[in-house]
Amino acid sequence: MVLKIEQFTCRSDNFGVLIHDTEANVTASIDAPEFQPIVDKLAELGWDLTEILVTHHHEDHVEANLTLKTAYGCSITAPAGEASKIPGVDRTVKQGDTFLFGSFEVQVIETPGHTLGHIAYYLPAARVAFVADTLFALGCGRVFEGTPEMMWESLSKLAALPDDTTIYCGHEYTQANAKFALTIEPENAELVARAAEIDRLRGEGRPTLPTTIAIEKATNPFLRVDAPAIRKRLGLEDASQAAVFAEIRKRKDNF
Repeated sequence: MVLKIEQFTCRSDNFGVLIHDTEANVTASIDAPEFQPIVDKLAELGWDLTEILVTHHHEDHVEANLTLKTAYGCSITAPAGEASKIPGVDRTVKQGDTFLFGSFEVQVIETPGHTLGHIAYYLPAARVAFVADTLFALGCGRVFEGTPEMMWESLSKLAALPDDTTIYCGHEYTQANAKFALTIEPENAELVARAAEIDRLRGEGRPTLPTTIAIEKATNPFLRVDAPAIRKRLGLEDASQAAVFAEIRKRKDNF
């Protein structure tokens, strides 16, 4: 089995992602942020779009649903909790559901917080997860609809994936996230080195994604709520994990 993955820029800072099973000759778009870049990438690769896998209802993730469906006749899978807010849905999925994309099993992980019905798609055989706006490189999504406790539980689910899981996120926010992360854990040598590498990549106009669970656990403050240095800096040595997360998220909101 071979899963090909293509990441490219959409809108101002969204990522488009196409996945393709070469044996089954099926192609899915992870969300549908913008019609033309997706169409152009499909044409470049010679792939025919068969599915759209939606993570949440925000406009910058579903804008091209109907135009792509009209152009390709593709089916649209979306979170059950947000189906009424997402155009063109053919199938709904929820926590614990599995389905096949070509030869690959896809596991659905509910990750509410950014929105109440947000989901991630995990393909264990390919060691890859598509997490959209729940987890970012060196960051996490804003908590728009859920609670900090809910978001922390969602991040914990993702952090529990195997360390070598490759993570694709919804946006190129990493450089700004790195600047904030350094205010939370400036003594983290891996973070300092990563921030420098991110500056180099962005200076060359290159993306900072994908990332991995291992890299995020080592450098992302939102996954490092048990780090003694972070707890001490925040004055929350004895606080719960969710409380430390909530304080970091509040500081990021005001950064």
